[in-house]
Amino acid sequence: MVVRIRLARFGCRNRPFYRVMAADSRSPRDGKHLEVLGYYNPLPGKDGGKRMGLKFDRVKYWLSVGAQPSDPVQSILFRAGLLPPPPLLAMARKGGPRDRRPIHPMTGRPLDLEGVAIIDNSNAPEGDTEVPTDEVAQ
Repeated sequence: MVVRIRLARFGCRNRPFYRVMAADSRSPRDGKHLEVLGYYNPLPGKDGGKRMGLKFDRVKYWLSVGAQPSDPVQSILFRAGLLPPPPLLAMARKGGPRDRRPIHPMTGRPLDLEGVAIIDNSNAPEGDTEVPTDEVAQ
């Protein structure tokens, strides 16, 4: 049995409200669940913020036993500080091929192959494209 942490939709039409649930991956979206882990209200309140509440200890437990969060739940858990940032891909241009290098989540710049250093080409002039001599193909 594969356990997924996912959102179950409640509320009425045009006013969604979600519960964060641990459920079997084969069960329907709003069907049988194992445990309710929190809630998420995507509509902004009077202060303009989105409401969210999680049971941190239970979420940590389900993640420790191997539950897989869905993509929306993964972003919610990242904002709550429970997960590292999800990998981002950069687009070169709209409709064009994607750049497959990972993106640093805070700066938005591509990471090098090791994923440690940030490539910063903002200081280089437009026409200047220098290639290091040890990487030149011969």
